[in-house]
Amino acid sequence: MWGFMGGGRGALPDKFEEQYHCYSAAMADKAHLEQGDKILLPPSAFDILARLQVDYPMLFQLQSPDKGTLTHCGVLEFTAEEGSCVVPFWMMQNLLIEEGAVLTVSNISLPKANFVKFQAQHVDFLEISNPRAVLEHALRNFSCITKGDVICVPYNSKNYHFEIKEVKPQDAACIIETDCNVDFDAPVGYKE
Repeated sequence: MWGFMGGGRGALPDKFEEQYHCYSAAMADKAHLEQGDKILLPPSAFDILARLQVDYPMLFQLQSPDKGTLTHCGVLEFTAEEGSCVVPFWMMQNLLIEEGAVLTVSNISLPKANFVKFQAQHVDFLEISNPRAVLEHALRNFSCITKGDVICVPYNSKNYHFEIKEVKPQDAACIIETDCNVDFDAPVGYKE
């Protein structure tokens, strides 16, 4: 009748899910985003998320409705233009999308990773004196990982690419403050 119990406005959503036009970090003059999996969302996204009971750190699933591809990420800040999000270019490549494509962004809770297997996409990664340490250092800029993604790791003025071959306990997992076992497949093109 009067709407006292619900405030008369309807229930708040329990999940964040919005569509944005996606632009690369380079197009937004935010090249530093290329060294991890953090995205920029608009201030309105923060307003919505602040009213929800979301888990922290805030993690998101990015999905291309046109391509049917998806990946996962964290958020760096809420400074993108309204109606848009800014995403690392390597992530756009994984999603098979171009500048201005529409992405569905949803908040998600992921378990902590306990195992990840990587495969370098070229044998030149073996020339680094301590490849495991280089990868571990680079992963500090990541919130989560998704099986099948190819991540970019910059080192000594060169970009190294790694496919995420396996993730446990499920195909996407959080890697913030976690003790995770790491394994490597032989690099693409490796011959004994």
